[in-house]
Amino acid sequence: MNRHEQRVVAMQSVYQHLLLGKDIRKCVFDVMKGSNDIDGYLYSLTMGTIENKEAFEQKINELLRDDWDFDRLSMLEQAILLISFQEILANDTPKAVVINEAITLAKKYCDDNSYKLLNGVLDQL
Repeated sequence: MNRHEQRVVAMQSVYQHLLLGKDIRKCVFDVMKGSNDIDGYLYSLTMGTIENKEAFEQKINELLRDDWDFDRLSMLEQAILLISFQEILANDTPKAVVINEAITLAKKYCDDNSYKLLNGVLDQL
């Protein structure tokens, strides 16, 4: 599984966790269709994201316009932003790579203009 595919699995897992309140490990297991074959990168993108969720939410709120907050974002936008913050702040993935991936995911899975919001937030990080 390449990095892009791992980001898709992470996005789906974090989204499921946010939406249903299920344990992140169960979400990853479900998305991976019962496979426990999870490498360190995917583990960090899922478990690490949830471990740092509160700190990331606070930082996202600081970067959003005054009339917006994290809870106003769609859960898919939340998932993509949280994973992106994990990649930039904890995994030291180059910011340009993370922004490009976030835009790609948003264009495929979110509303038409979501990628602009995500780009604006991540660019400030």
